[in-house]
Amino acid sequence: MNDATPTEILEVDISWEWAIVEIFGHRRHVGKAREEERFGSKMLRIDVPKLGPGTDEISWSSHFYGGSSIFSYTITDQETVMNYAQRTYTPALPYRDHGTSDPVDHGADREGAEVLATDDDEDEEYR
Repeated sequence: MNDATPTEILEVDISWEWAIVEIFGHRRHVGKAREEERFGSKMLRIDVPKLGPGTDEISWSSHFYGGSSIFSYTITDQETVMNYAQRTYTPALPYRDHGTSDPVDHGADREGAEVLATDDDEDEEYR
């Protein structure tokens, strides 16, 4: 008799592949992928790594797609996936006040505004 728990059996039977997946040729996901049955049909599940800011913490974002939406499926390795995740991580820029308390109105009427001297005529500044 098999002494493995249902969870252990699932972990053994489910295999992941490191892959680059393109959906309809417009969206690309790089992560670990496998086939799963959802809603009575076979689907692709791809888990994309997301790196935490300033730490080695990795969280995973899951995406599911039907087979007919897959444009390209390329098997790769873990190193390529993690390098891609590191390149795509962009930390948020901190808010910078620049010493003013007035909000900038980019849509303000510039009629009668004084033009500041600039090096390039195309990049005129207004005051």
